[in-house]
Amino acid sequence: MSSGSSRERILGRVRRALADVPPSEQPGEHPVARDYATQHGERTQSATIGLLAENLEDYRARVHRTEAPGLPALLARLLSERGTRRVVVPPGLPGGWLAEAPVELVRDCPAMTASQLDSIDSVVTGCALAIAETGTVVLDAGPDQGSRRITLVPDHHLCVVRTDDQVVSSVPQALRRLAPARPLTWISGPSATSDIELERVEGVHGPRTLEVILVAGDPRKL
Repeated sequence: MSSGSSRERILGRVRRALADVPPSEQPGEHPVARDYATQHGERTQSATIGLLAENLEDYRARVHRTEAPGLPALLARLLSERGTRRVVVPPGLPGGWLAEAPVELVRDCPAMTASQLDSIDSVVTGCALAIAETGTVVLDAGPDQGSRRITLVPDHHLCVVRTDDQVVSSVPQALRRLAPARPLTWISGPSATSDIELERVEGVHGPRTLEVILVAGDPRKL
């Protein structure tokens, strides 16, 4: 079948479907009802956070939990265990988060090259929110997240999630809270891909290791 005849068949179906629509009618005059369920079942906030942790681990992310006052010590321990010496941080990351970590802090800036980023051991950021049902962390380039590239080039990403106000159950709930004009990065586990023989390769288009810290309380006050 030629492309011309296929085009005519498709347009013909569209015309027949619109045959009873008055020419003066506009699309916005009949809004589509969107009263469908926004999450799968009902659960408590504690159960939602537990589901997030379970799905993150299923994607091979490493999950840690702490109260807000314990965040600096936990970050220092995790960076020390990895042998991190240089950490790139967003300009708006609270200064107290890495106060106990004996590392060199490199501030994210537009002048930083990909080669310079590749020499960084780890990156520490906050997030916009996290989605429990999909085990996804979403970044929107906010002050505590920085530019997208700092979370794609370094091989180790430590991402802090506030469980009190940043965890939602589902993607529809997340979309209601995210600004579509912002540069959104959706992260479900460390970077991984598979070839035709299903050989899994990690670290191809992002960090090989993703660690998510679920923090109860408000670490922005540190």
